[in-house]
Amino acid sequence: MNENFDRAPGAGRARTHPTSPGLSSAGDGDTKTSLFNQREPLRQPRTSPPLAENNISTTNDLACGDARRQSKPQQSAYNNSTSAFKGCNVDALVKSSKLSASAPEFVPSGCTQYEDPNFYDDSENYYGEPTLADMVADFLGHLSSSPGSFESDIDYITSMLNSWVTTEETLQELVELIYTQSTAIPNFSYTGARLCNYLSHHLTVSPPSGTFRQLLLKRCRTEFEQRDAAVRGEPETQKKFHSFVLFLGELYLNLEVKSGKGPPNRAEILLTALRDLLNSLFSNPVDSNLICAVKLLKLTGSILEDAWKDSGKSDMQELVHRIENIVLDATCSRDVRQMLLKLVELRSSDWGRVHAAAAASNATPDNDPNYFMNEPTFYTADGTPFTAADPEYSEKYQEILDREDYFPDLYEENGSGSDTCDYDDEMEPEIEEAYESFCLESERKRRQ
Repeated sequence: MNENFDRAPGAGRARTHPTSPGLSSAGDGDTKTSLFNQREPLRQPRTSPPLAENNISTTNDLACGDARRQSKPQQSAYNNSTSAFKGCNVDALVKSSKLSASAPEFVPSGCTQYEDPNFYDDSENYYGEPTLADMVADFLGHLSSSPGSFESDIDYITSMLNSWVTTEETLQELVELIYTQSTAIPNFSYTGARLCNYLSHHLTVSPPSGTFRQLLLKRCRTEFEQRDAAVRGEPETQKKFHSFVLFLGELYLNLEVKSGKGPPNRAEILLTALRDLLNSLFSNPVDSNLICAVKLLKLTGSILEDAWKDSGKSDMQELVHRIENIVLDATCSRDVRQMLLKLVELRSSDWGRVHAAAAASNATPDNDPNYFMNEPTFYTADGTPFTAADPEYSEKYQEILDREDYFPDLYEENGSGSDTCDYDDEMEPEIEEAYESFCLESERKRRQ
């Protein structure tokens, strides 16, 4: 049992190992074949054969037995048959194919082609220069978001528009764009009116149909002629009309018409138009129309009244009388009625205007209401404020001076006389005044 047992490392692993008794019952050929299959299994193929070759090899395996026992001549025959098979398939595909090498593009058979008819329409303008509408929209958007840059940017904007607007058609388009934006963008009517005034004097184009200002006034007249229908229209129509009314008010205040002699004047035609617009708004005294009228009169009331007085007209008095009747008779809301009453009160105070004060050299407490405006405010011991305009100013101020004597060290400039209160830095006047007020208020509360 131990005759063939070898303890040396690697023993029993050589090819010339003695035949085991359990394997000698078969023939010598069978014994060699069994040992070979046991000790040296076939290695895996380095690459996977193609699909067609796999099918063929499967067929051969079924016909010839175990594929791992094929010899090299069999493999050579297998390769030749596969090459012939592949050559036949390729020739057949080429003959039956409908593909063309000269086709512009390859489209799979299951793919549905779709072309947008509008895709190529704007291809020429996609990379082209912006249009006049795009440029004006950019300018107006910039002025709307940064109205403070108007003075610094208006020259550049005007130069760009002069290079674009060279025909009657482009001038008409520019007028329409500015008018639309000025009445559509909230709170842009003032900046739009300033822009219109500047362009009316600095645009170089002047076609036979009219200048920029003339075309702008024609566009406003188109909207003005629809006023009676607009004040009774739908809410959206009324809202659009109210925007136009406020823009026209700003245009009257900012649009200057140069005269041959003297300073420029306002457009008189707009003065008449605003009076007619106010009458139209009061003819249908609903809340929205009355609110628009109040806004317009707060904006232009003082200028309109001065212009009518200079012409000897009493149009403002007639409007105020009409407002008073609306307050008594109309069925407007309580808030709108209060707005109308406040407007009448504002007009009675000369629209809140303060006349120019006397010159500084001639100003006295009697002729200048702002004489004591810049005087400091003091406080008495009980915290009562008083200024130089107070009749008892001298007595109260002397009382403060006397009170300071109780704290002499606190009011020394260098603070060297105090051992307990040695301030390195002098307090600012505002801080000192606030501190005094705090001390007086604390003393007053303590005594209560």
